[in-house]
Amino acid sequence: MDAPATEPLSEGAARRAARLATPRIAREVETMAAMLRIFCADHHENHAHDDQGLCLDCAGLLHYARKRLAACPYGPEKPTCANCPVHCYGPAPREAVREVMRHAGPRMLLRHPLLALAHLADGRRPVPPRPGEDCPVKPR
Repeated sequence: MDAPATEPLSEGAARRAARLATPRIAREVETMAAMLRIFCADHHENHAHDDQGLCLDCAGLLHYARKRLAACPYGPEKPTCANCPVHCYGPAPREAVREVMRHAGPRMLLRHPLLALAHLADGRRPVPPRPGEDCPVKPR
Protein backbone atom coordinates (compact mmCIF):
# COMPACT_ATOMS: atom_id res chain seq x y z
CA MET A 1 0.00 0.00 0.00
CA ASP A 2 1.34 3.41 -0.95
CA ALA A 3 1.75 6.19 1.56
CA PRO A 4 -0.91 8.88 1.24
CA ALA A 5 0.12 11.70 -1.05
CA THR A 6 0.74 14.96 0.73
CA GLU A 7 -0.22 18.20 -0.90
CA PRO A 8 2.55 20.74 -1.39
CA LEU A 9 2.71 23.48 1.22
CA SER A 10 1.39 26.90 0.34
CA GLU A 11 3.98 29.64 0.06
CA GLY A 12 3.08 31.02 3.50
CA ALA A 13 3.12 27.58 5.14
CA ALA A 14 6.50 26.81 3.57
CA ARG A 15 7.85 30.14 4.84
CA ARG A 16 6.57 29.42 8.38
CA ALA A 17 8.05 25.89 8.33
CA ALA A 18 11.40 27.28 7.16
CA ARG A 19 11.31 29.90 9.92
CA LEU A 20 10.74 27.20 12.58
CA ALA A 21 13.80 25.38 11.22
CA THR A 22 16.16 28.33 11.78
CA PRO A 23 18.50 27.81 14.76
CA ARG A 24 17.24 30.86 16.67
CA ILE A 25 13.53 30.03 16.39
CA ALA A 26 14.13 26.30 16.94
CA ARG A 27 15.93 27.17 20.18
CA GLU A 28 13.01 29.41 21.24
CA VAL A 29 10.61 26.51 20.68
CA GLU A 30 12.92 24.15 22.60
CA THR A 31 13.17 26.64 25.49
CA MET A 32 9.40 27.05 25.64
CA ALA A 33 8.92 23.25 25.60
CA ALA A 34 11.44 22.81 28.43
CA MET A 35 9.75 25.51 30.52
CA LEU A 36 6.34 23.97 29.92
CA ARG A 37 7.60 20.51 30.93
CA ILE A 38 8.93 21.94 34.23
CA PHE A 39 5.73 23.86 34.90
CA CYS A 40 3.44 20.99 33.93
CA ALA A 41 5.32 18.43 36.05
CA ASP A 42 5.08 20.72 39.08
CA HIS A 43 1.47 21.88 38.62
CA HIS A 44 -0.39 19.20 36.66
CA GLU A 45 0.86 15.91 38.10
CA ASN A 46 -2.70 14.51 38.24
CA HIS A 47 -3.35 15.14 34.53
CA ALA A 48 -2.68 12.71 31.69
CA HIS A 49 0.61 13.56 29.96
CA ASP A 50 1.74 12.98 26.39
CA ASP A 51 5.10 11.59 25.27
CA GLN A 52 6.68 15.04 25.77
CA GLY A 53 5.55 15.14 29.41
CA LEU A 54 2.81 17.72 28.82
CA CYS A 55 -0.85 17.66 29.77
CA LEU A 56 -3.45 18.64 27.19
CA ASP A 57 -3.52 22.31 28.29
CA CYS A 58 0.26 22.70 28.27
CA ALA A 59 0.57 20.87 24.94
CA GLY A 60 -2.01 23.29 23.53
CA LEU A 61 -0.03 26.27 24.82
CA LEU A 62 3.15 24.88 23.22
CA HIS A 63 1.31 24.41 19.93
CA TYR A 64 0.05 28.01 20.14
CA ALA A 65 3.58 29.29 20.89
CA ARG A 66 5.00 27.36 17.91
CA LYS A 67 2.37 28.91 15.63
CA ARG A 68 3.10 32.40 16.91
CA LEU A 69 6.88 31.92 16.64
CA ALA A 70 6.46 30.66 13.08
CA ALA A 71 4.48 33.79 12.21
CA CYS A 72 6.73 36.30 14.04
CA PRO A 73 7.35 39.24 11.69
CA TYR A 74 10.95 39.52 12.91
CA GLY A 75 11.81 35.95 11.91
CA PRO A 76 15.20 34.71 13.10
CA GLU A 77 16.19 38.24 14.17
CA LYS A 78 13.37 38.37 16.72
CA PRO A 79 13.92 39.81 20.16
CA THR A 80 12.69 37.87 23.16
CA CYS A 81 8.94 38.24 23.48
CA ALA A 82 9.30 40.33 26.66
CA ASN A 83 11.29 42.93 24.70
CA CYS A 84 9.25 42.80 21.50
CA PRO A 85 7.14 45.80 20.44
CA VAL A 86 4.78 43.47 18.50
CA HIS A 87 2.47 41.41 20.71
CA CYS A 88 1.78 38.16 18.87
CA TYR A 89 0.03 36.39 21.75
CA GLY A 90 -3.54 37.04 22.79
CA PRO A 91 -4.15 38.24 26.36
CA ALA A 92 -5.01 34.83 27.89
CA PRO A 93 -2.08 32.89 26.35
CA ARG A 94 0.29 35.77 27.17
CA GLU A 95 -0.71 35.59 30.83
CA ALA A 96 -0.39 31.79 30.81
CA VAL A 97 3.14 32.05 29.37
CA ARG A 98 4.05 34.66 32.00
CA GLU A 99 2.92 32.27 34.72
CA VAL A 100 4.93 29.42 33.18
CA MET A 101 8.04 31.60 32.88
CA ARG A 102 7.74 32.93 36.44
CA HIS A 103 7.73 29.37 37.73
CA ALA A 104 10.09 27.65 35.30
CA GLY A 105 12.55 30.48 34.62
CA PRO A 106 14.56 30.15 37.85
CA ARG A 107 14.52 26.34 37.57
CA MET A 108 15.86 26.46 34.01
CA LEU A 109 19.35 27.42 35.24
CA LEU A 110 19.67 24.07 37.02
CA ARG A 111 17.76 21.84 34.62
CA HIS A 112 18.63 23.38 31.24
CA PRO A 113 21.55 25.78 31.82
CA LEU A 114 22.53 26.20 28.15
CA LEU A 115 18.98 27.07 27.08
CA ALA A 116 18.61 29.43 30.04
CA LEU A 117 21.86 31.25 29.31
CA ALA A 118 21.05 31.51 25.60
CA HIS A 119 17.64 32.97 26.45
CA LEU A 120 19.21 35.48 28.84
CA ALA A 121 21.75 36.48 26.16
CA ASP A 122 18.97 36.85 23.58
CA GLY A 123 17.15 39.18 25.97
CA ARG A 124 20.14 41.52 26.02
CA ARG A 125 20.29 41.87 22.25
CA PRO A 126 19.00 45.17 20.86
CA VAL A 127 15.56 45.09 19.28
CA PRO A 128 15.93 45.26 15.49
CA PRO A 129 13.83 47.71 13.46
CA ARG A 130 10.30 46.58 12.78
CA PRO A 131 10.05 44.68 9.52
CA GLY A 132 9.43 47.12 6.69
CA GLU A 133 10.80 50.10 8.62
CA ASP A 134 14.24 51.67 8.33
CA CYS A 135 14.32 53.15 11.82
CA PRO A 136 13.35 51.33 15.07
CA VAL A 137 11.96 54.55 16.57
CA LYS A 138 8.89 56.16 15.05
CA PRO A 139 8.95 59.95 14.71
CA ARG A 140 6.44 61.89 16.79
